[in-house]
Amino acid sequence: MKVLFFCPMWGLADMPVPQMLHKIKNAGYDGIEFGFTPDYMHKEEFIELAAALGLLIIGQQCFAVGSDFKAYRSSFRKNIEWLISFNPLLINSHTGRDFYNFNQNRELIQIAAEAELASGVKILHETHRGRFAFHPLQCIQYLDGFPGLGFTADFSHFCTVCESYLEDQALALSQIRERCFHIHARVGHPQGPQVIDPRLPEYSAALQVHLNWWDNIFEIRKNSNAATLSITPEFGPVPYMPASPFTGQPLASQWEINHYMMQFLRRRYNDN
Repeated sequence: MKVLFFCPMWGLADMPVPQMLHKIKNAGYDGIEFGFTPDYMHKEEFIELAAALGLLIIGQQCFAVGSDFKAYRSSFRKNIEWLISFNPLLINSHTGRDFYNFNQNRELIQIAAEAELASGVKILHETHRGRFAFHPLQCIQYLDGFPGLGFTADFSHFCTVCESYLEDQALALSQIRERCFHIHARVGHPQGPQVIDPRLPEYSAALQVHLNWWDNIFEIRKNSNAATLSITPEFGPVPYMPASPFTGQPLASQWEINHYMMQFLRRRYNDN
């Protein structure tokens, strides 16, 4: 099984498309994970240049909005359909809201399932604060009704929501890992979704906890004879990245950390 690494567009969105894609290609990534709204003006340029450079694309649905559920549902459906038009490797979706009821979130998952069936594009739901999948016990409520339900593993959010490394939720987390097909490789901790820099010794325990989870997902997918597993190192810019008081300057380089994580995890998984 080959592990493919994607660079987040997060933090690079202000760059012109050619400069951004060449930077990602030259850094050694296999592709880009992007989030565009349907009013994005550079779609054709993006698709053509990504293909010319041999970069795969993952679409991120994170911009659905609405003052009520009906409006959100319409926006969600429109965004999913828009991202499918890029013919991505998969779509990673921030689906629903933590304050929508069970049936409302089920309706959104059903929309994604139908779009996946019609298009052939895999649609995964990210474990993320504020979404339907914000907590392990919330996630597993939906498993029985959707045998094909798949997740993007971003367990840094679970650490924050549960204010722990989930030591007492091993069974639920195990059930979720069986359904994970994409990883957001960001290291969180019980008080936040992102450590300053995973290379610092004070975060070695946090890094090891996440490595254990990612290793397990790698083994699950490998044992299921999957051809590939995708990973996006997803450390973010300020305000995800802690900043100096008064100046607002980031305490570390987002680009350098994500590039380090890509190289570190590529050696860990593709060299074995």
